[in-house]
Amino acid sequence: MWKEFKDFAFKGNVVDLAVAVIIGGAFGLIVKSLVNDIIMPLVGILIGGIDISKMAVKVGTATVAYGAFLQTIINFLIIAFSIFIMVKVFNKVTKKRVEEKVVEETNTEKYLKRITEILEKK
Repeated sequence: MWKEFKDFAFKGNVVDLAVAVIIGGAFGLIVKSLVNDIIMPLVGILIGGIDISKMAVKVGTATVAYGAFLQTIINFLIIAFSIFIMVKVFNKVTKKRVEEKVVEETNTEKYLKRITEILEKK
């Protein structure tokens, strides 16, 4: 049982996933700082010096902090866009590698393919 667990826990995919989660968490903190410390203060200046993160509405005894919610949405959009760009670049690089591996068919392969097509028709 220990051997099975060790094989599972230390396979490349599990380790890669752990690294991705850790880096993703750190990336999230960077984006949060970018939004909270740079983007939102600039947006606040544009809309008259208002601190958006403090925007809230009091409904009875409850406080609805919609400003914090807006910041969270902006965090999400930046993270989603960054991941979109990374996946797009990865796909482009991968596609080029696949295209490089495509080899021209030899005459023998072309003839064999043609013979197979003729035999399939009969």
